[in-house]
Amino acid sequence: MGYPVYFAFEDDDIEAVLADVKRNDATGQLATATTGGYKLVVSVPEPKKRASPTITNIQGWLSGLKTDGDANQLPTIAVVASYDTFGAAPALSVGSDSNGSGVVALLEIARLFSVLYSNPKTRGRYNLLFGLTSGGPYNYNGTHKWLRSFDQRQRESIDYAICLNSIGSWDNDLWIHVSKPPENAYIKQIFEGFSNVAEELGVKVGLKHKKINISNPRVAWEHEQFSRLRVTAATFLNSLPFVNEAAIIKSIKLVAESLARHIYGHEGKNVQIFADNSSLAVNPSYIKSWLDLLSQTPRVAPFLSKNDPFILALKKELEDHTDEVNVQHEVLDGMFTFYDSTRASLNVYQVASVTFDLLLLLVLGSYLIVLFSFLVITTRGLDDLISLFRRPPSRKVKTA
Repeated sequence: MGYPVYFAFEDDDIEAVLADVKRNDATGQLATATTGGYKLVVSVPEPKKRASPTITNIQGWLSGLKTDGDANQLPTIAVVASYDTFGAAPALSVGSDSNGSGVVALLEIARLFSVLYSNPKTRGRYNLLFGLTSGGPYNYNGTHKWLRSFDQRQRESIDYAICLNSIGSWDNDLWIHVSKPPENAYIKQIFEGFSNVAEELGVKVGLKHKKINISNPRVAWEHEQFSRLRVTAATFLNSLPFVNEAAIIKSIKLVAESLARHIYGHEGKNVQIFADNSSLAVNPSYIKSWLDLLSQTPRVAPFLSKNDPFILALKKELEDHTDEVNVQHEVLDGMFTFYDSTRASLNVYQVASVTFDLLLLLVLGSYLIVLFSFLVITTRGLDDLISLFRRPPSRKVKTA
């Protein structure tokens, strides 16, 4: 026999009930039919199993400048962030992190580079691929299927991928997680480029290397899905349990500036392309508005429909800042079983004890007796009232 478990945000009413229950527990007075207690009623239909839940990936392209002499495809840099959350209570799985900060950073970086790429004079000779992936808590299943949808030529054109994960929760320390050894030429180039910009911003960047096990389908980080297909990738993250808007802004400056210096060949040069006082400055208002939306929106992938307003908002935002947007819907590989009931109304009733019911019955009965007696006296007299309580005379049957 299974027992349902319900979750709710704390509020004054729930706190009052919990305090009363704890107070009774402390005194050893358990809630029984005699002592009273609380009755919890949840009105919701029986949950049904969700068949073939889907996940949605959204990608946007910024095409690089290709000259007449370029016979080959331009190299591509991918910026990726998983946008969905996970929780035992899907309707309550909100928050601006996991991975809200990464989503905000990706959108702002796309906005900044769209300004540069809108002018042929400042358009880089790299394609930029922005990917908002789903299924992050499920072994990055959406990233896996998104990459498998590319043909081999597209994958081989990716110079490297930057995966943004919880970059809004750090305090002057940011870590780069990689699968390839630090001695790898691409990894050294990425790390040195980011380290130089980080030093200018007054933060520290560290490198963590973890070799992936090809025989094990489970992955710890999003970049490992790229590494399995021999695509150089790195994950930027820190895991402090809070989100700091100032940290997000600094992270965006770090990633955008590092990418721009690589694209335009300014590595090692103290050239600020996204200076605070320029038209290419990071926009704090834009960042805050998206953080507010993400902090209030449940984003558990199997419960987001194809036309969910949140999905459509992400798609529209990429359409505003990139040349071409594609949406991919895939079936989530079976790791968990999901049920369709995610919201219900909880009614809490305070149940009176049996002692209270008996006392109320006694008072009510006494009141009715007094009222009846008063009515009889006023209408028929005291003698009639007394006669009601006298034993009626016995009737003797005469025998002949």
